[in-house]
Amino acid sequence: MRARRAAVRSASALVAALALTAGLAGPAVAADQGEARPAATTAGPVTHEENDRVPEGSVWTQHYFPSADRSGTRLHADVLLPEGLTRREKVPVILSVGPYFAHAGQTGPEGWTHTGPSARFQDFIEGTDLFDQGYAFVMVDLRGFGGSTGCLDWGGPGEQADVRAAIDWASRQPWSTGAVGMYGKSYDAVTGLIGNNLDQRALKAVVAQEPLWDMYQYIYSNGVPRPNVTGTANAYNSIATMAPMPDDDPRYRAAALHEQTHPECLTENSAGYRISDQRDEHWTSRDLARMAKGSDTPLFVTQGFIENNTKPEEMEEYLDNHRGPERGWVGQWDHVRGGDRTPDGRLAMGREGWYDETLSFYDQYLKGVRPSVRYPAYAVEDSTGAWRAQRTWPVTERSVNLPLGDGSYVDDGGASARAALAAPGGPTPAAPPQPTGRWDMENAPATEHPAPEGLAAELAERQRDGEVASSFFVWSEPLNRPVRVTGTPRLSLKAKGEGNVMVKLHDVAPDGTAVMFDEQVSLVDSGRLTVDLKATDWTLAAGHVLAVEIGSIQTGSWRDTPSGETIRVSDARLRLALDDPADDVATPGDRSPYLDTYLSQYTVTLPAGPGTFSVVPGRRP
Repeated sequence: MRARRAAVRSASALVAALALTAGLAGPAVAADQGEARPAATTAGPVTHEENDRVPEGSVWTQHYFPSADRSGTRLHADVLLPEGLTRREKVPVILSVGPYFAHAGQTGPEGWTHTGPSARFQDFIEGTDLFDQGYAFVMVDLRGFGGSTGCLDWGGPGEQADVRAAIDWASRQPWSTGAVGMYGKSYDAVTGLIGNNLDQRALKAVVAQEPLWDMYQYIYSNGVPRPNVTGTANAYNSIATMAPMPDDDPRYRAAALHEQTHPECLTENSAGYRISDQRDEHWTSRDLARMAKGSDTPLFVTQGFIENNTKPEEMEEYLDNHRGPERGWVGQWDHVRGGDRTPDGRLAMGREGWYDETLSFYDQYLKGVRPSVRYPAYAVEDSTGAWRAQRTWPVTERSVNLPLGDGSYVDDGGASARAALAAPGGPTPAAPPQPTGRWDMENAPATEHPAPEGLAAELAERQRDGEVASSFFVWSEPLNRPVRVTGTPRLSLKAKGEGNVMVKLHDVAPDGTAVMFDEQVSLVDSGRLTVDLKATDWTLAAGHVLAVEIGSIQTGSWRDTPSGETIRVSDARLRLALDDPADDVATPGDRSPYLDTYLSQYTVTLPAGPGTFSVVPGRRP
C-alpha cells in the first residue's frame, strides 16, 4: 500500500472536504461480535477498520440527490474515496449505475449481518488497486432500487434521467476532478451505453461488459416472446422490493420500502414487458443502438458471440453509430467479466490483462496519461479459439448476398419431426422445457435448450424424400479454403402464410457433424420479411459446408405459438460479411473454456446435401 493509505486526517476536515448532500444520520449498530459497525451517513465517513464491508484503502459515505427528470425521484449513492485524501485533493471518478447495489445484496439478501457498500465490483477495485491509483468509486442505485425512490423503468427515459443526474453529480463534487468514467457488466453495462448516448461533457470513458444493445431484443425477437418475457419483470420487481438492512439509516430504509406505498410501480413495470410491438414508443425509447448515432465517448466493450444471456443483437448497429474511440474484447464466451476465472483457474475469456488494460484506458481518458502499452483496438477470439488484433470490428473483406431459392415448411414447432424420431410405440420426444421464474440479466439459465439429438438429420432426410417438414435446408458447395463469417448476417425472403420462422446457420464438417452457430426468429406474415441474426465471428474450415435452415421454431429459447400452417418461402437470400483468416494478426489469448461447452451442446449429425450456392460467388468457394 502506498503512503496515501496510511495518511491521517481529522474528521472535521474530511466532512468539510466531502461537502455531503442532505441526509439523515443513523446510529452505529452492534455487530454479531459485539463491536460497533457504523453505517456511513452524512454525519461522517467510515473506514475499513470501522466496518469490514468497506474496501481496504477507502472511506465510505452515502449521499442523496435528485434525478434529472423533475419527477421527484431521489437517488442514493455509495461513495468510496481513497483513504487519506486531503481536503484540497481531487480525483477522477469511476461511476457505476444500476439495480444491484442494495446494501442487503445484489439480486437477493446475501446474509450480511450489518450494512455496508455493495461488493459487486470488488474484483475490479482489487484488480486495479483503484484507490492507490487515485480514483474514487461511486455506486448509484437506479430509481426503485436500493436507497433510491421512484418507479423502476427498465432502460427507459426515467433510468436515462438517473444516469444523466449521476454523471452530473459525480463530476461536481468537491473531491472530483470533474472527469467521470463508467464501469459495469450486464445491467450496469447498459447504463454505461446510456451514458455514452447522453453525450455529457463530464463523461470521458465507458467500460461496458456484456451489455444489451437494445432492450427490446432481450424480451422479444421480432414479435416472438422469449421465455423471460415474464421472468425478467418478476426478477426486477423482486430486487426492487428487497428489504433494507436493520442498521441502514432512516432515509435509506424509507426509500428501500418505496414500493410498499407505491404498488403501482411494480404493476407498471410488468406491463411494459408485455408490449410486443417493437415500433411502440415503449421500445423505441429504449433502442440504445439507434440512439447511439453520432455518440463519441471513448468506449471499451466486451461481448460473447455465443453467450446465452445478453446476446450480440444490434451490437454492430450500435458500434457503427458510435463515432468515438473504441476498444473491445469479443469472442466465444458466456456471460462473464474480463477478469473472471473458471473453478479450475482458467480465465473465462481466455485473455490476460483485463484490469491493467481497463486502468490504462481510464488513465488515458480521465487523467490524460499516455498508455505505456500499445493495446490492440479490438482483440477478437474466433470459433477456432485463436485470437487476433484488429483496428475495428467487424473487418469485412467482402459482402455477399447469397441466393437460397424457394422452399416450404409446416409451422408446427417441430412436432411432426419429433414424432418421426419416436421408437415404434414409444413416446414422442418432448419439446425443450421453458425456463420459468426469475430471470435478471445476471442470472439467465445456465444453458439454453438445443433441439433434440437427431432432429436436424430427420428433417433433412424428410426433405430429401420430398416431404414438407418443420423446416428445410439449403447447402453451400464445400469450401476449398477457410473463410470467416463476421458481423451480422441478414436473411430476407418472401413468405406466403402466417406463423413463425426460425433461421439457423450450421457449420457442417465432411464427416457429417454440424454446429449451429447463429440463429434468429420472427413472426411471419405474407409478404417480404427481413431478419437480422446475432452478430458472429465464425470460421468455416476448408472442406466444410454452410447449411442454412429455415422453418418452424424448434427450441426452448422462445415462447412461440405455432400456427400449424404451411409457410411457402420464395426468393430467400442471405447477406454475409466475409473475412479472410489468412490476413489475421495474432495477439495473445487462450481458448475460452465456454467454447468447448458450446460445441458439446450444439454439435449434431447433419450430412451435407446438394450444394446450390457458393459462399464466395464469382470465385472458387
